Amino acid sequence: MPDQPADDATVVAPPARAALALHYSAISDVGRIRKDNQDSGYAGPWLLSVCDGVGGAARGDIASSTAISELRNLDAAPRPPGDGHPGDPDVLDRVTDALHEAHAQIGRLVDADPAINGTSTTATVALFDGRRLGIGHVGDSRAYLFRDNEISQLTTDHTFVQSLIDEGRITEAEARVHPHRNLILKALDGIHEAEPDLFVLELVAGDRLLLCSDGASGVLDDGRLADVLSMGTPDFAAVELVRASLEAGSSDNVTCIVADVVDAETAAADPAFAELEPLLVGAAAELKRKLPRGLFRGHRSGDTGELEPIDAEIPGDVPFAIPSDPLLPPDPEAARYAPIPPPRHTWLRRVMLLVIVVGLLWIGAAAAWSYVQQQYYIGEEDGVVVIHHGLNASLPGLELSDVVVVTTLAVDDLEEFDRESVRDGIPVDDLAEARERVEELAAKRTTSSAADGGGAS
Repeated sequence: MPDQPADDATVVAPPARAALALHYSAISDVGRIRKDNQDSGYAGPWLLSVCDGVGGAARGDIASSTAISELRNLDAAPRPPGDGHPGDPDVLDRVTDALHEAHAQIGRLVDADPAINGTSTTATVALFDGRRLGIGHVGDSRAYLFRDNEISQLTTDHTFVQSLIDEGRITEAEARVHPHRNLILKALDGIHEAEPDLFVLELVAGDRLLLCSDGASGVLDDGRLADVLSMGTPDFAAVELVRASLEAGSSDNVTCIVADVVDAETAAADPAFAELEPLLVGAAAELKRKLPRGLFRGHRSGDTGELEPIDAEIPGDVPFAIPSDPLLPPDPEAARYAPIPPPRHTWLRRVMLLVIVVGLLWIGAAAAWSYVQQQYYIGEEDGVVVIHHGLNASLPGLELSDVVVVTTLAVDDLEEFDRESVRDGIPVDDLAEARERVEELAAKRTTSSAADGGGAS
């Protein structure tokens, strides 16, 4: 298997052979910690790409989805020269042009909306031409090749700690706990020109490719990646890689694209290839479809760092770096889950709450009493018509009315309809109206005794 090609190097093609095809799968998950997915991915018959948004509050999801929207235009079969046209440019030229256009489009978005200033994204692109891959890479997402049961990392992280590893100053294990481990030296941000790493990889049938965000590569070592890639279909491997990343403690979004390289004859004979469609995953799909949930439950928004943020300034000897864990302003979700100090003056808050409750009850009682004092009704007591002050109702242990006028008008002397009305209670607006109604009832008495003593007192 060939060694990692140098930047901008092109691997010489072997003699022509039968065309190849890609059998691919892609999955992106918000993870168990973060609230938003800032990864975006695309897998199609000619293009595989992963972008990991950087920026936290600066909306890294916008940067990654914008980049994927531009890069997915590469997903088309290459045209050879003929019929008066020169054919498509070289595979690396196409990748370079697409990355530069994605970079420029992010810059245009920042110019239009300063609120997202600081947003950026990593980008790992693999463009297929039928027998080889043109790979472009910026940032710390990764591409791997699994061939003959051995795994090789194709891309090199553009991070500060990777530069220290390359210089032999720290080891891989030390890089994981280094205070500057979250500094990315290259990203597409629309401002700083980031020259991508470019190279070509010759493919053979039986190869398996993996493109992933650092939510996976940050917690799974090469041995674990190889174990998963050695099993099952691309669908199975992609899902298992995400599951293994989350079980290994990844605190980031996780995006994995797995593609098998098969010869054209095998692809034509396999019904599964006829059902393959381009896959858009992560923020690029969620922003478009309004589907923010993934397969695995998550709670927190964040950045590209797979480890917890460390408060560290950019080293003075680094001309430019992007903190993938922005600390200012603080992540509101991080604050949400931060330890809460014990409450102070608990007794005072309880007293204030009690005072408020008592005050509300007093206001309610005063309003009810005022309403009761304005009510009158005509009723019966000891067989005669009386005028009540209050409500025609009662509560256990509490009378809501009292008698203010007792008349000499017997209820039995009233007409049947009036007699029932009085016993049920006749509501009136005030005492004067009550006296008038009693006089009207007395005038309608049906017995002669009513004329002798039916006046109201």
